[in-house]
Parts: sequence; C-alpha cells; structure tokens
Amino acid sequence: MRELVVDGLSYSYRMLHQPSADTDPVIILGGALQGMFGWPHMEDHIQPLAHLVTADLPGMGGSDPLREDQESSVLCRAVGDIIDDLGVERVNLFGYSYGAAIAFGCAQRMPHRIARLLLGGVPAHITAAQQLHWRRAADQLASGKVQSFAATAAAGMLCLDERLPVQRRDLAHRYVKRSLVHAATRSPHALEVLDRALNRRLSLSGGLSGVRTLVMSGAYDTVSSPARQRAFAATIADSSFLTIAETDHWAVLQRPDEVADIAARFFTDRPLPRAEPSVGRFLA
Repeated sequence: MRELVVDGLSYSYRMLHQPSADTDPVIILGGALQGMFGWPHMEDHIQPLAHLVTADLPGMGGSDPLREDQESSVLCRAVGDIIDDLGVERVNLFGYSYGAAIAFGCAQRMPHRIARLLLGGVPAHITAAQQLHWRRAADQLASGKVQSFAATAAAGMLCLDERLPVQRRDLAHRYVKRSLVHAATRSPHALEVLDRALNRRLSLSGGLSGVRTLVMSGAYDTVSSPARQRAFAATIADSSFLTIAETDHWAVLQRPDEVADIAARFFTDRPLPRAEPSVGRFLA
C-alpha cells in the first residue's frame, strides 16, 4: 500500500506486482462508493499479465474528501501522481461507472501517459428523473436511513425488469445493496461523495484523440443506455464499442469472467471475441 498526497489530500493505492509483465501497468478506477478492494474478479485475469493497481482516490474509501473549493480535476492529478510514483511512462487505464468519467478526464488531460483506455458503464446521459431518484437516495442517507438508501440506490443501477434476461440478477442486487450499506456505514465521506457526483458531475464532452479506447456497456444498462454510450464512444477518435449480452450496469458482477477477459485482451492487443475493427463493435 502506498500513501500519496495531492493538493493537501491524502489518498492511497495498492499494486499487485507482476515480475514478467506483458503490457503496461493497469490502473482500475471504480464507482463513486467503490473502494480499492472491490475488484477481486479482475485480479485472476489481469495480474498474470501486468502490474495491477487499484486506488482509493480522494473522497473514496479512507482517503481525504475533496474540499468544497476543489474541482474534480484533482482526481486526475491524483492518477497522474500514481503513474509518476510507479516510475513508468504510460499505463493502461480502466474506468467503470463514475470511474469511467474520471478515467476519460485523465486521458483528455494527459493522453501521452495513457497507453490504452477501457471505459465501462459510462454515465453518458443522466435524465432529470434519474437525478431526482438519486437525490431521494441521498436524502435517505442524510437522514440515517441506510437500508432505504441502499435499496433506492441499487434500484437506480440495476435492471429490475424481469422480462429482460440478466445473468446473476438476484446475486448482483444483493451484492450491490450490501456494498452500499458497507460504504455508507464505513466511509465517513459517503454523503459528500454522493453529493459531489450528483451536483458536480465530471464532464464527458470534448472528445479525445491519441488514445486507443474501448467503451463497453451492459445490454440493459439503465444508468445510461448502450445507445447513449455508443454515441459517446463516437466522440473518441480511435475508439471501439461493444455491448455485453444479458447484463445491466453491473456487468462486472453478472459476467465477471467475460468482462475481465475483454480487459485482458484489450490491454494486450489481442482480438476481442466476435468484434470487428470499427467504431460500433458489439459482443453478443
């Protein structure tokens, strides 16, 4: 575990070392309330290929929260400092959900440091109804109604339509609720993080060039539809897009082996299964 400081904020990361790496180090950035230890399903696939880094950026886990006067760009500076601390020129960057917005901002600010960019569950478009839903969840958390908060938040991130085939739907639902309860009760800054994610959303505009990028979406993602995420991918010059069948926003839980295999293939320049070399790739 390594402790770093950016703009007066203490944060940390951990690295699983790979002495015979086949590609650049991989940094994983997760959701707003997801800590550095939330990626065990990626370790078996990625760590044999590369140094694997997970982090509690400022505001996440036990790290210091962002101050009111600080912009979310501090998070990108924090990632840049991790790259410097690793002593490498470039990394592979994987951002999921809220972490996708952070990762995209990092690639825009320092494209020369990002070898490959993988984005999943990108919050490309959030409706007014979704904002109201999440504000209701935040109000429940502020009132100390942790279980209600977890139920409301989980409902906003999972496809609950039983007519649509989603693998491990019930397992994912239970896991997400449990994780949200854990984050709400263990992280002293959970409400601040949620409030910032709602009210000071990271920009996904402006496009990107110079970084090979893959955007992937669950087929039934209810946070931001595959169509919205594909439209976002089209703003990136060297990008591809695929959907993961029978999953929603939590594809990393519902088809963890498939997601990890996609990441491993992308980061080592191996062909993606059933994909074509053009914007608009799909995996069924």
